[in-house]
Amino acid sequence: TARWMQNTVSEVEGLDDKTAQKVDFYTRQFVDALAPSNFVMTNPEVLRATMESRGENLVKGLENLLTDLERGEGNRIRQTDESAFEVGRNLAITPGKVVYQNELFQLLQFDPATEKVYKRPLLIVPPWINKYYILDLRPDNSLVKWSTEQGFTVFVMSWVNPDQSLAGKTLEDYMLEGPLAALDAVAQATGERKVNMVGYCLGGTLLAATLGYMANRGDDRCASATFLAAMTDFTEAGELAVFIDEEQLASLEARMADTGYLEGSEMANTFNMLRANDLIWSFVVSNYLLGKDPFPFDLLYWNSDSTRMPAAMHIFYLRKMYQENLLVQAGGIELDGVPIDLADVTTPSFLLSTREDHIAPWKSTYATTQSFSGPVTFCLAESGHIAGVVNPPAANKYHHWTNTKTPSTPDGWFDGAARQDGSWWPTWKKWLAKYSGPKVPARHPGDGKLTPIEDAPGSYVKVKS
Repeated sequence: TARWMQNTVSEVEGLDDKTAQKVDFYTRQFVDALAPSNFVMTNPEVLRATMESRGENLVKGLENLLTDLERGEGNRIRQTDESAFEVGRNLAITPGKVVYQNELFQLLQFDPATEKVYKRPLLIVPPWINKYYILDLRPDNSLVKWSTEQGFTVFVMSWVNPDQSLAGKTLEDYMLEGPLAALDAVAQATGERKVNMVGYCLGGTLLAATLGYMANRGDDRCASATFLAAMTDFTEAGELAVFIDEEQLASLEARMADTGYLEGSEMANTFNMLRANDLIWSFVVSNYLLGKDPFPFDLLYWNSDSTRMPAAMHIFYLRKMYQENLLVQAGGIELDGVPIDLADVTTPSFLLSTREDHIAPWKSTYATTQSFSGPVTFCLAESGHIAGVVNPPAANKYHHWTNTKTPSTPDGWFDGAARQDGSWWPTWKKWLAKYSGPKVPARHPGDGKLTPIEDAPGSYVKVKS
């Protein structure tokens, strides 16, 4: 029946591509919601549990539902046991200090794990749409900790969780008071002018725009740039594009006009809808019908620890990037009076995409290889937007593909790619080392001109929406 329904709507004639995509997406939401497994009388496992427990599962499930309604105003199903985790206690525990902060971010400098480190520091720009500690969950899957163990001096920007006072902050502010301010701070902390930079997801989009700005200004402080599952060309933006049209953006603007920001729960709901069976309905069955308590899972705790979006910046990003796709057009956007042209970027770049990514489809992210003028290395990892990136070598999971060439099409690249076993992290480290300079004595937070403010992970990351 589900296949018949999807096929029926896909065969409707006279729809433009955008409308057809929306019809297909919302039909799938409807089909997923009506699955027999979501109802007591048509789920054999639930019926069996009800008979065996004399209905205790449904009583407990109702308690779980009422708890969620009371705590989240109906917005959020608990996906994990949130009492099992605490940022700074068993998540985001790589030792370090906050060495700089402004209205928009705190800069974390992590303690070295080796006696000698590469001369050039590493600055990570995470997405502001989530909290940075996806890259520092636990010691055994932390990209931050692993990078310190490879001999890098690691800095990470921890974005603020904005409130109404930051409603007027724009993408321009996020660039000037974000990566550019961080570059100044890293230089003060280490004495090094040139820095290797990493941008994850939206952080990568911001990094690309920043590099375009720096190129126009003759600023060569970025020695290399790594982009993790980041898009600059939004021609094929994946299923998130379903939520981007004039009617929905106008509605979004009206809602944000009252508060000055977009509630974190709204973005969380959007991302959950992209994988509704995994992130919504499986928990409806487990929590509400079977009466089970959510299982402790660090990734889902992070997923539920959502952040707000300042109104001005968020609308600019959605309109200029997703809706109008202006970042890839020469001079399509201006930041601080500077027209941005990605073709000006000559910085050596490493692009990591993930094959099953539903947020930044890999064939869309590949388009960046054709935008920059500098040398570009593209790497494709197995799995999705999170698991494909957060893939420590010790786990021995998820292989990746490499190809020294970057032909004009992603299919052409994949046809010539070689499969590599295991994590992409060592492949990236080998590439990054070429731009990191010689080894020098390890640097500790506070060694330079910046006085530590507080222990990592800092206070900004602990602010809940």
